Amino acid sequence: MEGLIGKKVGMTQVFTEDGKRLCVTVIEVGPCPVVQMKTLEKDGYVAAQLGFGEQKPHRLTKAVVGHQEKTGGLKDKKVRILKEFAPDAGEEVKVGDVLTVSNFDGVKYVDVTGVTKGRGFAGVLRRYGFAGGNMTHGGHSKRRTGGLAARDLPGWIEKGKKMPGHMGNVNRTAVNLEVVQIRPEDNAILVKGSIPGARNGTVIVRKSLKNAVIAFKAKKGAK
Repeated sequence: MEGLIGKKVGMTQVFTEDGKRLCVTVIEVGPCPVVQMKTLEKDGYVAAQLGFGEQKPHRLTKAVVGHQEKTGGLKDKKVRILKEFAPDAGEEVKVGDVLTVSNFDGVKYVDVTGVTKGRGFAGVLRRYGFAGGNMTHGGHSKRRTGGLAARDLPGWIEKGKKMPGHMGNVNRTAVNLEVVQIRPEDNAILVKGSIPGARNGTVIVRKSLKNAVIAFKAKKGAK
């Protein structure tokens, strides 16, 4: 499977065999039941709709509960999150199958997508790292933006200008994260470095696209 749904547990450290310390992020991946299969004949594309996070039925809309019961993938339990992924070449999955972190066995790099922490309304110093004005000697623009509009034409503020505004709470993807360990007994995968979002936030873990392209080009060039 192209990827799975998971949850950011937090950060810790592990030691390699040669004694080096690595800062890693622990991600709880799966189990993800297959709720529905998208087919080329009916939907125009092939994908598997996976679920994650058990949820009480009365906390979901009737449409979502009815969809999960109608497909036959989930009758007894309901899930909170639904996401579609493309199966790997030659992979056969059906409704009712449960995918676990073992899906990443042998995978060396992954891409992790999450929602960054919301920071509210922020000024340019915090939002973009502006230097600010003089803090002494009578400076009156300590944390202000400075000049905004052009002196001559067009004479107004152009679109895309870095200004104060809402910061955070956006989708971000950390690419090419090295897989340090896979722990099937804990449904966990340990990746080197940090990932977007707060603890317990939902994330999407995919097999690294960039490394797949590089491997494909190398294989094509060898021929």
